[in-house]
Amino acid sequence: MIIHYLDNSATTRVSEAAAQAALGLMRDNFGNPSSLHEVGLNAEKAVEQARHTIAGSLGADAKSIFFTSGGTEGNNTVLFGVAEALRRRGNRIIVSAVEHSSVYESAKRLSEMGFDVRYAPVGSDGVVDVEALKALLTEKTILVSAMTVNNETGAIQPIERIARLVHKLSPEAVFHSDAVQAYCKIPLKPKKWGVDVMTVSAHKIHGAKGCGALYIGSGARVEGGRVVPLLYGGEQQRRQRPGTESTPLIAAFSKAVEEADIAVNGTYIRELNAYATERLSELDGIAFNSSEDALPYIINISAEGVRSETMLHHLEAREVYISSSSACSKGKRSYVLAAMGLPDDRVDSSLRISFSKYNTKEDIDALVEGLRDGLATLQKR
Repeated sequence: MIIHYLDNSATTRVSEAAAQAALGLMRDNFGNPSSLHEVGLNAEKAVEQARHTIAGSLGADAKSIFFTSGGTEGNNTVLFGVAEALRRRGNRIIVSAVEHSSVYESAKRLSEMGFDVRYAPVGSDGVVDVEALKALLTEKTILVSAMTVNNETGAIQPIERIARLVHKLSPEAVFHSDAVQAYCKIPLKPKKWGVDVMTVSAHKIHGAKGCGALYIGSGARVEGGRVVPLLYGGEQQRRQRPGTESTPLIAAFSKAVEEADIAVNGTYIRELNAYATERLSELDGIAFNSSEDALPYIINISAEGVRSETMLHHLEAREVYISSSSACSKGKRSYVLAAMGLPDDRVDSSLRISFSKYNTKEDIDALVEGLRDGLATLQKR
């Protein structure tokens, strides 16, 4: 049976080339990259080649790239590592009110540890209110974190503008951006933009789960150009992220990046988005929560009168797969949409549709027909 998978912001299908790259490192070039013999050195070469590939995609130096297990580890490393590294300089930490839970929950924990955590509000479009953020910046600010693209609505944040503001008003602060949803979908230039640390991940771009990377620029205002590590116990990756590297997942990550064509994929996704928007607009009871300026890979809607979970199960019975919010939220109510000022009924009926290069108009047609039937049969009377 054909499935219509439109939940690509949760995870993507691993590409054939990425899967084959991983298999090659599992079966053939299987050495430990820290071993000093030839088998290990061959594995190390594969890791370093991948490091250069990821660095190139960010316009960065290879030495600024550190492999992680994914976005959550990367974001936790930054939040806790920078807080620990700079706590003598100040204790204010600012994050946007719509961050991924791996940043949002880390910030809550830092607040419990005594840090002065502030949340920068967003407008109805989900974009950070830069003037409100400006008012929060002080000389005691040590970290600011604002994601490049929101994982629920696709809202694109003015990262370069925020970076300039942070470095002007809080020159001792580190500016971090979670770019997991933006990576290989829009051009990213952390060094040029003034982003000190950036998080990216493999499984949103047709790589494998369990692999990601941190960009830590030489301008990051921490001791030795690194944050306090989250893990200890080895010399790998200059001790910033020790532990035996997962060479198969790293190779798959590299291949997925090599395959990503931002321009070609972007054109195709914009066409899909336009078609989906047109078809969804045919339905009575559909409200759009994503703005027209959002990343076209994501459309957030509300099927008014039908709770998200109810509609998701209705669509699943038709082999149509979307989500209610972030996959990490496990169905909990979206604090992102609440921060945008949406009423409770819109939040409780919200649905996220997210595309990849493998989607077709037939997937959208199946979604629309499923929603049409659901609105007719499930809507509260």
